[in-house]
Amino acid sequence: MGSLRELTVPVRQGIAFLKLGWSATWSANYEARRKSFLRERLRLTLWLSLALVLTVSVQELSYATTTGVFAWWRLVINGVVALCLLAGLALLKTRLGERYPELLFLGFSWSALLVPQVGNALIGSSQVNINIWVMTFLVQATLMPVQWGLHLISQLSAPTVYITVNTIFGLGLDKSVISNPALYLYLFWFCFICDLSVFLYERLQRAEFSARRELEAAYQKLRAERERAERLLLNILPKPIAERLKREDYTIADQFPEATVLFADIVGFTKLSSEISASELVVLLNQMFSMFDQLTEKHGAEKIKTIGDAYMVAAGLPMPRSDHADAIADLALDMQQAVARFNIEYNQSLSIRIGINTGPVVAGVIGLKRFIYDLWGDTVNTASRMESHGLPGAIQVSEVTYESLKEQYIFEKRGIIQVKGKGEMTAYLLTGKRSPSVIAKC
Repeated sequence: MGSLRELTVPVRQGIAFLKLGWSATWSANYEARRKSFLRERLRLTLWLSLALVLTVSVQELSYATTTGVFAWWRLVINGVVALCLLAGLALLKTRLGERYPELLFLGFSWSALLVPQVGNALIGSSQVNINIWVMTFLVQATLMPVQWGLHLISQLSAPTVYITVNTIFGLGLDKSVISNPALYLYLFWFCFICDLSVFLYERLQRAEFSARRELEAAYQKLRAERERAERLLLNILPKPIAERLKREDYTIADQFPEATVLFADIVGFTKLSSEISASELVVLLNQMFSMFDQLTEKHGAEKIKTIGDAYMVAAGLPMPRSDHADAIADLALDMQQAVARFNIEYNQSLSIRIGINTGPVVAGVIGLKRFIYDLWGDTVNTASRMESHGLPGAIQVSEVTYESLKEQYIFEKRGIIQVKGKGEMTAYLLTGKRSPSVIAKC
């Protein structure tokens, strides 16, 4: 059954990472993902920074009782920073925070740099706190590693804020900082490493996101192909048989002690084929067999195959049912009505000859290629003979089927007929179904 496995898994290994032409959508989705990541990390950073400020404030409070006014002033500065952090947390929940988390990123950076610097200037100090700069840059690079350009702006803001604040307050610059080239070198390499780390991290994130999207696309394509193959397989085989063949790798042959088989043949089809084109003929045949397929599904029967203009159906398999003969009888009557409607719609004069028989059958799948679910046994042969020896426009059944249906359906006894390969057989013509009230009286 190697070809079945090829059918159920039709996707080649090489399609896993196909480009699907959606780069614009991919880009937009990545930007949304990056904004979401920045919001989540910014929320974490603000809470950690708030905890850090509170921890430092507790320490400052212990110093304030002994060192005087300067320590109390640092507590005030810490309080302002804490308020800025709380404001950032509140803004994260607003529409502004949803759409522009980058602004809150810069707001966090500027509040951490600006507030302490203004606080120092208010008490006349031109001192720059390099530790705050380094801590701010480090926290941003490790907890919010997105958009290295934002990090660069934050880093350039530090000396800009320092110079601007001191200039506004008429303070000079800290000469210990200005005259220290080693400090410049240290800050340069520290900031460079932070920015490079963010740049490399984001490249990795882009690559991972791209790979995931391509994998999802390949999976969706694979799933669509599998579903298509599954539908195709179920059009060829009954679902229980298809499931068994996917699990097993050997011939399936099941014995059913009782089932009912129907053969139908379109009378006048050969003559029609000489009067219209081949394409028109196929269209008409497809229309009629499609109607038969719908009726077969409606009555819970199993279409076995079509051979030319012949149609074969069975009931009671692959899932056994006690009313298999009733289902086939109802199907046969509906098929007659369908042909009558077909003739009116397409202005034709076709009729259908149907033969039915009931008995034991063997059903299964054999062979290696182009396999079908088929039936074998004397019951099948007799059903075929009932059709071929039947009358145009009539439903001919065997005596066995008649005995199963005579209480619920109306029959005409045709009598004994000579059947090729079988000899003399008693046949009946199914003409209709009894009403429920008549059945109850019987």
